[in-house]
Amino acid sequence: MDASESLAVAHHRSSRRKRMVSVLLLLPLVSYTAVFFLLPIGMMLYRAVSNPELIDAFPRTVQALNHRSFDRDADLPEETVFKALEQDFIKATSLGVIGDAARRLNYENSGYRSLIMTTARYYRKRTQTILQAGSARERLEAVDNRWTTPVLWRDFQRASPAYTPYYLLAALDLKQTPEGIERVPAHQRVNLDLTLRTLKIASIVSLSCLILGFPLAALMVKASRTIQIVLLLAVMLPFWTSLLARTSAWIVVLQEKGLLNTLLMRLGVIDQPIALIFNSIGVYIVMVHILLPFTVLPLYNVMKGIPSHYMRASESMGGHPIRGFFYVYLPLTLTGIGSGTLLTFIVAAGYYVTPTLVGSAREQMLGYYIAFYTNTTVNWGMASALGIVLIAGVLMVYLLAARLVGIRQIAGLR
Repeated sequence: MDASESLAVAHHRSSRRKRMVSVLLLLPLVSYTAVFFLLPIGMMLYRAVSNPELIDAFPRTVQALNHRSFDRDADLPEETVFKALEQDFIKATSLGVIGDAARRLNYENSGYRSLIMTTARYYRKRTQTILQAGSARERLEAVDNRWTTPVLWRDFQRASPAYTPYYLLAALDLKQTPEGIERVPAHQRVNLDLTLRTLKIASIVSLSCLILGFPLAALMVKASRTIQIVLLLAVMLPFWTSLLARTSAWIVVLQEKGLLNTLLMRLGVIDQPIALIFNSIGVYIVMVHILLPFTVLPLYNVMKGIPSHYMRASESMGGHPIRGFFYVYLPLTLTGIGSGTLLTFIVAAGYYVTPTLVGSAREQMLGYYIAFYTNTTVNWGMASALGIVLIAGVLMVYLLAARLVGIRQIAGLR
C-alpha cells in the first residue's frame, strides 16, 4: 500500500469516527424527541380511532355479531347472539368494564347506558336461576324490550369494531349512519364552530402582538444600553411570573371595580364601569400581554442584526423613509415576523387557563374542551380527536405562512 492509499484509508477512518461521534451526540436529542414528542402524538392518533370498550365487555357477543350483517330492514340476530350476550353479562369481571361499554354505546343513541347497566345488575343477581326457563331472547326482552329492537343491534354492531372513525367524525360535526356520513343535527354542531373560534382568537392575538411588538422591538434596538436593559426586563417579566398569578392580577385590574375602571371614572373618561372581564375583550387583553414576548424576542433578535447604514443608504439615494422602510427594512425583518407570529399563534391556539379564568362560555377554546373530555367525562377518544383537529388547524396555518413568507425565513435560515 503506497502513501496515497494509506492517507485515504486514514482519512476514511477519521471521517467515520467523526460521524459516529456526531450520531452519539445527536442520540439524546433524537431519543428525547421520540419519547416526548412522537410517542404522545402517536398515542393520541391511536386513541382517536381506538374502540375497545364493547370488545372488552362483550367479547362473545361481538364475535357472534361478526358473522351477521344488518341492513335497514334487518331482523333480529339469532338466538346464539342473545345467549352470548347473557354469558357476557354473567361472566363480566366488573361493572366498571360494563360501564365503559355502556358509555360508548350511549354515544350512538342516548338511553343505551341505562339499558346496559340495568341489564348488568339484573344478571349479577340471578346468575344461577335465570337460564332455566325460556330462551335468552325472551329473558332479555323481559328485562327491557329494547333488546328486541333491530335499531339497537345495528347500533351495537356499528360500535363494536376495534377501530372506529366515530370520534374523528364527531370532532368535525359528522356522524356515520347506514346511509353514509352525514352532518349532525344543527343544534349539535359545536365542534367546527369551536375550532374556528380557536383559530380566530389565536389569529387576533398573534396580529395584535405583532402590531405592538414590532415598534417595541425596533425601540429596543435603537435605544441606549440602559433603556434596552429596562425594556428587555419588562418584556421578560411575564416569563418570570406564574401564569395563574398573571391572569389573577389582570382580573383585579379589569373587573368592574378594578384599577382600570376606577381610574377612568375618576378622570371623567367614563360615567359607569366598562365590561372588561369575562368577555372577549378581557381574553384578548390578557393573552396579548402574556404572549407578547413570543413575538418581541424573535423580532428583536433579527432587528439587531440589520446594519443601520442600510436605511441611510436608502435615504442617500433619494428614497423616502417610509419607502425605505417598506422596501428595505421590512423585508429584512420577515424572518422575525414569520417565526415570532407563528410561535405566538401556536401557543395561543393551545391556551386553556387564561380563557377559562377571564372569558365567558363564548370565549372557551379547544384546549378547554380537550381538558373537559379528558378529566370530566374521561372520553379519551373525543379528547384525542379534538387534539388532532387542533394540530391540523395549526399545521394549515403553518403551511400558509410557509407559502407566503417561506420556510427558510420562518426557520430563521437565510
